[in-house]
Amino acid sequence: MRKVLIGAGRWLDRRRQVARGRQGLAAHLQLAEQGEDWAQRFIQEMGWTVVARNYRRKGGRGEIDLVAVEGETLVFVEVKTRSSSQTSDPERAVDRAKEKLLGRTAEEYIRIASVSGMSVRFDVISLVLGEQTKVEYFRDAFYPVRVVPTGG
Repeated sequence: MRKVLIGAGRWLDRRRQVARGRQGLAAHLQLAEQGEDWAQRFIQEMGWTVVARNYRRKGGRGEIDLVAVEGETLVFVEVKTRSSSQTSDPERAVDRAKEKLLGRTAEEYIRIASVSGMSVRFDVISLVLGEQTKVEYFRDAFYPVRVVPTGG
């Protein structure tokens, strides 16, 4: 299980920054962080173990909001948060280009964490945090264009 915890140090550093205060963050980043906080609580209440948050790909292009373990499955979770669904539903922002980028980032995570023997899944949590809160959970939301190795 230890090898799956790659990125946890970065997550803890970010938690410390958040504890110091969010006043330095732009409004859209504050909203995104609130959504990720909510999503993390949601999946932990389902009994999953969160092993990384905001895992960034080396080189900076690509980020996975949450990486969790559900049984023998490594779950990569993309969280989309909006203050209103007037423009479009948040999950619509996960297009083919985003799926491909998430797939590449997941491949790197799997390689660095040396995870083998686990199946892989990509989920999306869509949140509208406004006057009326709306939450939608999409299990097996997509399959990246590239094949994600599961080791073995």
